[in-house]
Amino acid sequence: MTTTQSTKHTRGGFSSQRVFILAAIGSAVGLGNIWRFPYVAYENGGGSFLIPYLCALLFAGLPFLFLDYALGHRFRGSTPLSFARLSRRSEGLGWWQVLICAVIAVYYAAIIAWAGMYAVFSIGRTWGEDTESYFFKSFLQAGDPGLSLTFVPQAAWPLAVVWIVLLGILLLGVQRGIGATSVVFIPVLMLVFLALVVQALLLPGAVDGLNALFTPKWSALLDPSVWVAAFGQIFFSLSVGFGIMITYASYMSKKTDLTGSGLVVGFANSGFELLAGIGVFSALGFMAQASGKPVAEVVASGLGMAFVAFPTIINAAPAGSLLGVLFFASLVLAGITSLVSVLEVAISAVRDKFDLPRVAATLWVGVPLAVISMLLLGTSTAVYALDVLDHFINNFGILLVAIVSMLVITWGIRAIPMLRAHLNANGSVPIGRWWLVLLGVVTPLVLVVNLVQAFLGDVAEPYEGYPGWLLGTLGWGVAAGVLVLGFLLALLPWRTDAVNEPPTEPDGTPQPDDETAPQEAR
Repeated sequence: MTTTQSTKHTRGGFSSQRVFILAAIGSAVGLGNIWRFPYVAYENGGGSFLIPYLCALLFAGLPFLFLDYALGHRFRGSTPLSFARLSRRSEGLGWWQVLICAVIAVYYAAIIAWAGMYAVFSIGRTWGEDTESYFFKSFLQAGDPGLSLTFVPQAAWPLAVVWIVLLGILLLGVQRGIGATSVVFIPVLMLVFLALVVQALLLPGAVDGLNALFTPKWSALLDPSVWVAAFGQIFFSLSVGFGIMITYASYMSKKTDLTGSGLVVGFANSGFELLAGIGVFSALGFMAQASGKPVAEVVASGLGMAFVAFPTIINAAPAGSLLGVLFFASLVLAGITSLVSVLEVAISAVRDKFDLPRVAATLWVGVPLAVISMLLLGTSTAVYALDVLDHFINNFGILLVAIVSMLVITWGIRAIPMLRAHLNANGSVPIGRWWLVLLGVVTPLVLVVNLVQAFLGDVAEPYEGYPGWLLGTLGWGVAAGVLVLGFLLALLPWRTDAVNEPPTEPDGTPQPDDETAPQEAR
């Protein structure tokens, strides 16, 4: 056995299909499920939104999830290595996705840190009556939009703790770290969130909130933007298109049921989103009744919902402290399992590209990202940096790379027949020719509409009225930078014969599969 083979054979893997499914659910179920879906559903037709949402899950989310599974499981590598084994010319797409994950990790860790602090604050309701002023002015010490490197201890030190926990999990490896964390955290998350939902349903006014969320507005089904919003929500919430599921699928054994697992992950993710909608709008219904306002005036999403609206609810709710601990603990648990998967994309890529052991790769990736995160998000500029990075990397990073990847794989490399054969050979749900139509036409078309709308909106009016230099650096600059740097990284040489080595099982044994990659990949 050569040195290069030895390194490759110790990539690690999940011990069972159950562990893989829990890890994939942990990645998919994140902060966006809790604070984004309820708002998107409410704004786009209420109960009637479930129709386009279900269509988006079946005709875009699951087909793309199957694509990621097929790439990772078939080629047994990190995202760049899987793309390189598919076609050397497509390797840059893999690095583009890796760098998107790196950017997400920088700011996502801060939200987990804030949620952890607010779980503690909930006990004594530290934020007082003016929850908005406390969050932005007292806790984050945010001034006017701009770049300020004023150190904010109460935000920075929890952020350091989050990074230490994350690196500790990832240093343990795929099964002992990621897998074991998912096996513990996901059941605990479900129990904690169910307790939160039950608590919210018992609040006065909960029914008003549920009526506001689920009362159907049937005319919304005629609005194309509602369908675009549904596809966008499914796409973002399933963790598809930016390397996570490709990486996780590479750690599955040959015997894993790819399509069956995908259905479980997809519907579990959507089920959690629906549960989140029930819990959040029950609480918002109580808030509306307590303040004497209609539900429409208290609805919020994102940071405003989590760190302003929910503390207001906690102040007035019976057993509010318990409600707060449950809510913010849910954010922490969901955030950690998602961020671990985001970081693993970069760690796996660095291991494969530069022939590094896990510990070295984890430190080479994790320490610089932690430092950048602390310098940018541990300061008074945190809330503005986070908002800009999140908006631009989601709209002009994730969306764009997904569109390009689908079109390259379907029409450029024409790899769908080979990948479909792999799914059918390793799955319980048959994949037909319709898969090509969905991936090559329907899903890219809808995502292009979504992308164009976002682009035109940001060109017509600066996002949130932020200064041009801020949008140009952390916004457009970062979105363009990950694209350019991704294709530059693809020019660096691989370890000896990494791309041409035959895929292996997670334990290093040869993959019992006589399929071959397209010849032009050689």
